[in-house]
Amino acid sequence: MSNIIYLEYTFKVDPPQPTSDILIAQLGEAGFESFVENEEGVLAYIQKKDWSNELLEAVAILKNENFKIDFHLKEIEQENWNATWESNFNPIQVDDVCVVRAPFHEKPHVTYDIVIEPKMSFGTGHHETTYMMLQHILDHDFKDKSVLDMGSGTGVLAILAAMKGAKSVDAVDIDHWCYVNAKENVTRNNCEHIHVFEGDVNTVEGKKYDVIIANINRNILLSDIPKYAKCLNAKGILFLSGFYEEDIPMINSKCDEVALKFQKNLKNNNWVAVKYVF
Repeated sequence: MSNIIYLEYTFKVDPPQPTSDILIAQLGEAGFESFVENEEGVLAYIQKKDWSNELLEAVAILKNENFKIDFHLKEIEQENWNATWESNFNPIQVDDVCVVRAPFHEKPHVTYDIVIEPKMSFGTGHHETTYMMLQHILDHDFKDKSVLDMGSGTGVLAILAAMKGAKSVDAVDIDHWCYVNAKENVTRNNCEHIHVFEGDVNTVEGKKYDVIIANINRNILLSDIPKYAKCLNAKGILFLSGFYEEDIPMINSKCDEVALKFQKNLKNNNWVAVKYVF
């Protein structure tokens, strides 16, 4: 079998944020499969067979004069692709008790050892929002709780919830690759109580949960918060992230409409992760 050929785009961006996040979102819609953020910007990957000269025409931020973005591209074969992930995916440690690592990293001596092969999915713990959501989970009692991880990506948040004693966890993502990758990671971490689904919030219509975790983006959250409220049991908890500190009043207002009350938030580089109670 011949190696799969990928194209690697190197984007240098100014200012770093929110430029990188907007760029990643738009590149994902254009067909890019994977991203690595660095100090200068973003590395973005797409299979050569899916590439065309018109690929970047739909990426609106590249035409926006408020952002300075330079880029170049090169080909990499699958052997080098795997090496690229290994060189860019370093293990992270959260609050001295949880480590998120790849299979090729040395096993640590911590309470919660999560092994993730990120491939092309979001959620390795390196992004501020994922890191803060891991912190929220570590601070909360999940024993015998029913949990929904909405926009689950790699499944890392669902996996930690299961490791903390959740009796059942539904992990849902609209992206097919995330669905496949989360199933692999759930098996890799021996989390038999996690069920992975492909779809949006309508996938869980009629179900009930003690805890809902949603790390997506502001606009989707604003649309879906009423549906989350319908899925929460009495005294349920909702953890939200994927937005900035200045977005909190807007999110709070939507939550107030459905009797979800703000309790606390974490902040990291202007990103926030907020806890609400029902």
